[in-house]
Amino acid sequence: MTTPRISKEEYYLGIAREVARRSTCFRRSIGAIIVRDDQIISTGYVGAPRKTRDSVEHGFCLRDRLGIPHGQRYELCRSVHAEQNSIINAARAGVSLLGGDMYIFGTAMEGGAAINAFPCFICKKMILNAGLTRVVCSTAADAPAIFTIEEWARAWREGDILDDTHQYGS
Repeated sequence: MTTPRISKEEYYLGIAREVARRSTCFRRSIGAIIVRDDQIISTGYVGAPRKTRDSVEHGFCLRDRLGIPHGQRYELCRSVHAEQNSIINAARAGVSLLGGDMYIFGTAMEGGAAINAFPCFICKKMILNAGLTRVVCSTAADAPAIFTIEEWARAWREGDILDDTHQYGS
């Protein structure tokens, strides 16, 4: 008897799940990988910038201490988002992202429940400009959500960024 072979989306989301285990955020554990031509070219997880102290080292979340709700005031967070880190890590290695796909997996830190791991608006803008083709996100419903960058660009041309229906934290 053979085990059914998992899809590429499940395979790459599983790898992003492992990357997420390195996260240092008290609120969310999120990992992102970028794949081009069926090869992983970059990874990233939620964590403080290099050579700085993260929330785990500090022993608290600054945004929690300040009473900032989820999805707001990202500039006051110690961490760099997983999506941003995967783009930054590719740049550090001199690797082009053009035509690649990003896979994002996320869970809540309390209880480890799956979340809709949709990128925030800042990350979406970076993904759009990086030249990626698709974004595959884990969801609370356990079925991945697959977005094309062209869909995002078209939706934002026709409506606006705030009319986006797949927002982080919703």
